[in-house]
Amino acid sequence: MKPLGFKIGAVIVITLLTLAILAPWIAPYAPLEDFRGWENLSPSWKLHDGHRFLLGTDQLGRDSLSRLIYGTRYCFLMGCFSVLLAAVIGVPLGLWAGYHARSDLFIAKATDIWMSFPTILIAIAIVAILGPGLWNAVVAVGLTTVPAFVRLTRTQVKSEVRRDYVQAAQSLGVRPERILFRHIFPNITSSLLVLASLGLGSAILESASLSFLNLGVTPPAPEWGSMIRSGMETFLSTNPWISIESGVCIFLSVLGFNLLGDALRDRFDPMLRIEQS
Repeated sequence: MKPLGFKIGAVIVITLLTLAILAPWIAPYAPLEDFRGWENLSPSWKLHDGHRFLLGTDQLGRDSLSRLIYGTRYCFLMGCFSVLLAAVIGVPLGLWAGYHARSDLFIAKATDIWMSFPTILIAIAIVAILGPGLWNAVVAVGLTTVPAFVRLTRTQVKSEVRRDYVQAAQSLGVRPERILFRHIFPNITSSLLVLASLGLGSAILESASLSFLNLGVTPPAPEWGSMIRSGMETFLSTNPWISIESGVCIFLSVLGFNLLGDALRDRFDPMLRIEQS
């Protein structure tokens, strides 16, 4: 495991998680509280009628720092539930396909076809059918992530099936479902955790993209993607900071989960350990 990458990723993720949990106590103001007369302020330490806006305000006079802090909640909510939905659907399908040869061809081909389409286009199509909203965006992003879990689980199961402990269980007449969930699944959880960690970064980025297109979390909710969209109205005129600050938050969250995922992959992937040694 790369210590530097792991430490940086852990610091970023823990910081964002702390902000999400303690947002009501850390944020200076409520995310929807507006201060008329102080719209489109740039980041500053200056006091304005007793109020300080460290990261400026948006076009409605709302404190950008408070909205960014509350935005971490949407970041974790959409990312975690999207990956959880993908794992709940994809892992059982991968287990079944990897163990049962009759179903393998159909599931594998369906997965390949699904992965041949750009994920953002599939997500847009799903949200267009279901309608914009937080949970519809979670469903859309989760469904686009399902093939990754199916493919990884299927590959890992095919490798484990050839091992002695599985063949011994088969020879003793153990039911396939028990072999899959009692014996094989615990031995592939490390690989699934790595995929989930890497998938969180992609899910956060894709969720923010949907919100930017006004298909995910819609204003006035303090979601980073929708904040970038609202900031585009004043980006080239009076206040570019809203979009820049939200984009930096998305970048840091994706970077943190990717660094954690890379470190976990280095730790659990035996082939990488052999190459590095």
